[in-house]
Amino acid sequence: MKLLMGAGSFLKWFYSLKVAPRIKTSTVKAAIQLYPEELQLTKLPNGLVIVSMENSSRIGLFIKAGSRYEDATNFGTSHLLCLASNLTTKRASSFKITRGTEAVGGKLSVTGTRENMAYTADYLHDDIDILMEFLLNVTTAPEFRHWEVADLQSQLKIDKEIAFQNPETGVIENLHVVTYWNALSNSLYCPDYKVGKITPEELHYYIQNNFTSARMALVGIGVGHTIPKQVAKQFLNMRGGPGMSGAKAQYNGGEIRVQNGDSLVHAANAFSILQHVLGAGPHVKRGSNVTSLLCQAVAKGTNQPFDVSAFNANYSDSRLWDLCYISGCSCW
Repeated sequence: MKLLMGAGSFLKWFYSLKVAPRIKTSTVKAAIQLYPEELQLTKLPNGLVIVSMENSSRIGLFIKAGSRYEDATNFGTSHLLCLASNLTTKRASSFKITRGTEAVGGKLSVTGTRENMAYTADYLHDDIDILMEFLLNVTTAPEFRHWEVADLQSQLKIDKEIAFQNPETGVIENLHVVTYWNALSNSLYCPDYKVGKITPEELHYYIQNNFTSARMALVGIGVGHTIPKQVAKQFLNMRGGPGMSGAKAQYNGGEIRVQNGDSLVHAANAFSILQHVLGAGPHVKRGSNVTSLLCQAVAKGTNQPFDVSAFNANYSDSRLWDLCYISGCSCW
């Protein structure tokens, strides 16, 4: 699940008269030398991890705040947080963030997974202070004004409907539901019964309990290690502690079938052999991967057109190896 903000994006413009002074990041604008640099890693006393490498121009804040940390009281919160990342903050209006990002040809993106939320900024070297300011705004100082959050509620359904136009999305979502009892069974998308019911207070509560220093990693590519290290110490040392502990994933296993009128069968098997042993899919743009053990095995059992590959999902306390199969017939 990903939300992009930047040049060419289609977003509603919001304007706020109450815009606080921008964050002073003048020290970030120090001369940046373009030279090869080894991967550097620092862990601050508060638990926040900083990784950087001088290569291209991107910086991202990764937070252990994915959907697995939701419970029955706040399902869909992480989904709404992704959509709310361009709303007014305490230091800048939504209008300022969006137009300011586009003005320098930058891009802010938010990606949500079951494990993490990733706030990423792409920029030109001379504009690092501008994009860094906006990245810090949306992660450390959101306001979640009631009328802005209310306008996003309908977008939750649209976002979900667009995602599920791809049949594989439904397969992977159902695979997690049937494989796990808890935590990782939580969907990436807000359930329909929660649309319109997630309040700004719930968003603030989720951030207070999950956006803590010990749950964050600031990663920079194309930026010297001293810059993200200084930013982390100055601006990301706002909440200490490990935050709310998440439940350990409990494996369940089983089977779930969704009946529909499609002409194709989409299936995932959670008990297949390792992905790359079986074959991860075609290695050319068009054509089947005839060297794959999966393709060879399926080809012996059917004359129908098919596509088959292995799927792998890794989590901090669990791993999912799956067989994904698409057949040209409507029955097995």
